[in-house]
Amino acid sequence: MNWSVYIILCSDDTLYTGITVDIARRINQHASGLGAKYFRNRSPKELAYLETGHDRSSATKREMAIKKLSKTEKNAIIINYKNTSPS
Repeated sequence: MNWSVYIILCSDDTLYTGITVDIARRINQHASGLGAKYFRNRSPKELAYLETGHDRSSATKREMAIKKLSKTEKNAIIINYKNTSPS
């Protein structure tokens, strides 16, 4: 199965990192309050980063590595992603 690692910019300007096999479904779950508890008091603003091509194990490892980064380091990943992704 093709797992993805993602970062969502939230309504309070925080960053949420997660993994999924269906990014559209997962964002809809977060927006409707059926996703992570993190979204109970905030809503997803935009998908800021998406990394595909993982199996569950590598996606989980990558998610944990990203979660350990500072916000500045996460923002650098996001900026690089936006600058290199085809529009």
